[in-house]
Amino acid sequence: MSVQTWTWLLVGITFALYFGIAIWARAGSTKEFYVAGGGVSPLANGMATAADWMSAASFISMAGIISFAGYDGSVYLMGWTGGYVLLALLLAPYLRKFGKFTVPDFIGDRYYSNTARTVAVICALIVSFTYVAGQMRGVGIVFSQFLQVDITVGVIIGMTVVLAFALLGGMKGITYTQVAQYCVLIFAFMVPAFFISLQMTGNIIPQIGMGGKVEGGAFLLDKLDSLHTELGFHEYTSGTKSTWDVFAITLALMAGTAGLPHVIVRFFTVPKVKDARKSAGYALFLIAILYTTAPAVAVFSRTNLIETVSNQRYDEIPVWFKNWENTGLIAWSDKNGDGKIQYVAGNALSSSKPEFTDARGEHGERIVANSSGEVNELYVDRDIMVLANPEIANLPNWVIGLVAAGGLAAALSTAAGLLLVISTSVSHDLIKKQLKPDISDKNELTAARISIFVAILIAGYFGINPPGFVAAVVALAFGLAAASFFPAIILGIFDKRMNKEGAIAGMIVGITLMMYYMMRFKLDMFGGGTSEDWWFGTSPEGFGTIAMCVNFVVSVVISRLSVAPPQEVQDMVESIRIPSGAGEAQDH
Repeated sequence: MSVQTWTWLLVGITFALYFGIAIWARAGSTKEFYVAGGGVSPLANGMATAADWMSAASFISMAGIISFAGYDGSVYLMGWTGGYVLLALLLAPYLRKFGKFTVPDFIGDRYYSNTARTVAVICALIVSFTYVAGQMRGVGIVFSQFLQVDITVGVIIGMTVVLAFALLGGMKGITYTQVAQYCVLIFAFMVPAFFISLQMTGNIIPQIGMGGKVEGGAFLLDKLDSLHTELGFHEYTSGTKSTWDVFAITLALMAGTAGLPHVIVRFFTVPKVKDARKSAGYALFLIAILYTTAPAVAVFSRTNLIETVSNQRYDEIPVWFKNWENTGLIAWSDKNGDGKIQYVAGNALSSSKPEFTDARGEHGERIVANSSGEVNELYVDRDIMVLANPEIANLPNWVIGLVAAGGLAAALSTAAGLLLVISTSVSHDLIKKQLKPDISDKNELTAARISIFVAILIAGYFGINPPGFVAAVVALAFGLAAASFFPAIILGIFDKRMNKEGAIAGMIVGITLMMYYMMRFKLDMFGGGTSEDWWFGTSPEGFGTIAMCVNFVVSVVISRLSVAPPQEVQDMVESIRIPSGAGEAQDH
């Protein structure tokens, strides 16, 4: 069967499975809608958490970043993995004991203030919308290639699918859907990795194959270093980022993980604190399977790309290249007229945002509309590397279709979790807790579903017009979470003297600072700027660390200069540090 047929078949089967589960597990109460009734088993919750956590950024974009950035890309591995450990060990048990299943709910009660709750709701919406934009972009990329539709159409299809099972099942439906999605995405990620590792190094285990030898006796990483230096790039295994920026990005990703609302809520879907700890352990193991494989996939795809494309005549280029050209995510412009693709160091574009036309050059190549006079003739969007990898390696058509299904599973599972956070923030933390405390269970559920519908429309817009490739958008969401939530949660648990004035001021200052920096250097607003203008040499992806530190300082200073929290709040902070007890999730 053709790639197209396999893709339709596998995507159709997996989507039918997701819809079936969503209908079977549909929510009938707000507790089922928000926390799946609190009765999910630790293993199922661990799988759902892993699927929720491993978004399109993990499946599609992380290996793509590492394949181009090499050693510098390791910050994403360190930050996201370390962040999950930080969340599971430092925060989750205390938040679970506190008994509030949303971050704004925790902040509103801990800081005895509806103003703090409202600020937290706004921060949660900003973080979640930034994050979900990356997922919708991932969905659009997958659909655009494998279903042969425009990226905009792909995003709209993805919006419809997510909306359906989020509306039907709430957290209960999403949880069991994500168990299935984890199985699909991990299988889809690992199968091509096994194939390509065996093909290139003779070893079926990718993690070992990455350090193995290829045909000719050279080590694979030595060969890739050599290919890089021949083309004018820095060695793949050496870094170009400053030590400070590596530290800043890693810490921002770690702290951002610990403040992500859609991951924290997962610890309330199990019956007891003990089960929350178990599910955290399961999730970490399940996440590690993909995260330890991603660097190998990056090395395989980078090597294959260079060997199959660089210095090749266009009429000899493999079919996969011409197929992906139609999406506008890879392009070539024959600047020196020799009919060969010159892939060397240097930007193929005069702008970070490529602009393509439907015009073709004399060799049939797709023209890069705004290409500058630089030597490099090839533009490659990093987000295609995992998806195109099986085609580049000439793997069977069913594997290519499987990767499409896996990419969709990764993007859709996280998008669903984020949309639930958005709807919960509006219906529970804003409407029930503040605007209409006497709202009935049924009407609150209706408000949550309406919120999801509005949220998906906004998320779709950002998916069609994202501020960068998938992992970059997601990294910014982590920076926003680190700058706003992390200090408020940490100080709320471990500092009895922390009061509402300090928390509110810290969150506002932190997220405002991060948003300004992000809009200036990512969206070219407020005068724009280049990397030479970065404050303290810190990239936008790492600036969450600085904004977080400012938040901590502002919070602590203002809390010490203002009145202490009520005694009952200080006693409550003491009590949640006691490791015993289950603490049922409350919504009153």
